[in-house]
Amino acid sequence: MAKGSGLGVRGGLLLGLIIVVVLAATGVWNPFPGMWEWVNRRQPISEPDVVWQERIGGTPRSVTIAGDAVVVEQRTRVEARSLAAGSQLWERKADWTAVAGAGAEAVVVVGRLLVKGYEVLDPTTGATRRRDDDAVAVWTYRNLLLDARCVEATDCTLSAWEPRGTAPLWTAFLPGVSSGLFADNPNLLDTRRLTTARIHDEVAGPEAVPPLLGFPVDGRVHVVDTATGRVLQNVEPGRDERLAVIGGRLLHIAARSQDGSCYFAISGRDPASGQETWQRAGLNLRTADSAGCVQREDPYGARNVLVGVAPDGRETVLDGYDGRLLLVVENAERVLAVDDRYAVVRTGDRGAVSTRELGSGQVRWNRPAGAKAGAALTPYAVVLADEKPNRLAALDPRTGLELAVLRTSANALAVGPAGMVIGEGREIGYVRFGAGDPPRDGAPPGDGTGPALGPANPGDGPRPQDSCGPKNELCVAPDTGK
Repeated sequence: MAKGSGLGVRGGLLLGLIIVVVLAATGVWNPFPGMWEWVNRRQPISEPDVVWQERIGGTPRSVTIAGDAVVVEQRTRVEARSLAAGSQLWERKADWTAVAGAGAEAVVVVGRLLVKGYEVLDPTTGATRRRDDDAVAVWTYRNLLLDARCVEATDCTLSAWEPRGTAPLWTAFLPGVSSGLFADNPNLLDTRRLTTARIHDEVAGPEAVPPLLGFPVDGRVHVVDTATGRVLQNVEPGRDERLAVIGGRLLHIAARSQDGSCYFAISGRDPASGQETWQRAGLNLRTADSAGCVQREDPYGARNVLVGVAPDGRETVLDGYDGRLLLVVENAERVLAVDDRYAVVRTGDRGAVSTRELGSGQVRWNRPAGAKAGAALTPYAVVLADEKPNRLAALDPRTGLELAVLRTSANALAVGPAGMVIGEGREIGYVRFGAGDPPRDGAPPGDGTGPALGPANPGDGPRPQDSCGPKNELCVAPDTGK
């Protein structure tokens, strides 16, 4: 047989491709749309499958459940999707996005970088409810929206609004704002969350506004009462101090370097009088780095509590209002997540996680988990992320009841009263909680009482915010007129 005879494999493939192209061009037969649909086919991001799954235009920066909508923030735009079906409700350009309010009172706040002002949008329709052209920074909470506007660099006004309000509740004067305070939710002097892989930092959505906020301005801290707008303190920290406003107190955290070690002392002070109400020595709140004990970070914690390390190496949870130790774990145990009610703790053998009630230390439930499991506490569920095999689980914080358990490598993006949003790359999906009745919007699962935090007498100071509200307004007995 003579060499080189015939088309060969490559020639045959080329001839076949030419025939397909000719058939497609003449309209006789076009396989390309079907081929592209097969290549682009979406694979379920979890097992069991989600209620709905959609591909968005880019990797989400944040996802928040706002009433009946899912608000997806991307790099240069924001879109909202139906919580029930996943269909797109609206989309618009925005450099930053935040959600204020909860349930039917939720709103979406959007703005542009380096441009003053913001817009308040309806999460379902995208319609503009209110527009501002002067604010330089916005802070969003479940029950309040704050903005700051400056006539001059040293002449600024802080205003508080109900999420859907049209007139400010109060205004307060601030002598300028920090150069870093711009856009949405710039850092204030409070706590920073314990974080973990595969669970988004803002999975719980907006928190209730604390009773007091600490605004950094030119090296000083201005303490503002969020109920009245009154500026209670204007304090400059000492040379070795870091200030934080937590649990209705102004905390002075001192870190002193001596003998190659850092020595810590914490003082809680009444913001109105400036008098010291409690103090503790030796508790490391992880505010300082190893070089000279310089404190560059806020303490870990959430709401009214802080997480620190005792001199014997055991992690502790501290009440910011009165300095009580609400929980002290064993040496090998680690606190994974915390709020005003519970702490999620990894056991010493690294084979399980448990939820402990703050104040009493009672173990609510235990659950087997891998050595690298992470957790987050939200008002509606404890979220656990595990690997090898990859799992996401949503559990009732009080009982450990399984609300949803998924085989997935996706991330937990947002948790709401009846389900959670998960995502991987550009794919997002909604998982409905299938066990038990979902909690009412704004109320956590369980009895809602939580541990005894703060003062013994109601009305004397902050209480758990999901049960009594940030100013204890939900726990004050109604006036019967008698």
